[in-house]
Amino acid sequence: MTRLDARLLTTAQMREADRRCIEELGIPGVVLMNAAGEAVFREISSGPVGVVCGKGNNGGDGYVVARLALLAGYDTRVILAADRTSITGDAETFLAAYERLGGRVVHAETAEKAGEAVQSLQDCEVIVDALLGTGIHGEVRGAAKAAIEAWPEAYTIAVDLPSGLNADTGDPCGCAVRANVTVTLQFPKIGLLADAAQDYTGRLVVADIGIPDICADDAAWSRLKRERGRLRP
Repeated sequence: MTRLDARLLTTAQMREADRRCIEELGIPGVVLMNAAGEAVFREISSGPVGVVCGKGNNGGDGYVVARLALLAGYDTRVILAADRTSITGDAETFLAAYERLGGRVVHAETAEKAGEAVQSLQDCEVIVDALLGTGIHGEVRGAAKAAIEAWPEAYTIAVDLPSGLNADTGDPCGCAVRANVTVTLQFPKIGLLADAAQDYTGRLVVADIGIPDICADDAAWSRLKRERGRLRP
């Protein structure tokens, strides 16, 4: 679903909306992550499918996509551009599920391995960019940089935003993935609509993953909290 009329958020505002949804409303992060992966998977119609993942929640969304692609019968490969032991929480839940289903994971924690592994995806019909999220600061380095620089000329779907793009300014952090489609999650990040981002985002899809709009509306959230306080015995 495309919702370009949705509220534009900064990185800090999106982080707070996530926190309100998970910590205060009690909607588990694993539920949101699964919904995010499902939204990205809806943009895939053929394989082979390559999924390039980092160690954060974007990588977790990617493991959901990989699991769904595998179950749909597509030849699926995950490139993990991080140490396996660094994958924790909800992301580890979905990586483990993919692995238990027999999914293939190429471990590429160094720059050299990451570059070679990503380049090997050149035969894929689609590559999912689940490498870096909104938390990037400064220039992209190490395995992530090597992965981006080795990115093949294949149809690419970015999870939330193209890896390496600054979510607040739309500027590349030294380098960034050039996507054909960007599936941004719940609320478009303000940088995605900046002029600088247009060469990287491709078609922009805003996917509803279940975060209520009130979580991103400070005034409405404050009213809700006041009302809840009055109703408390």
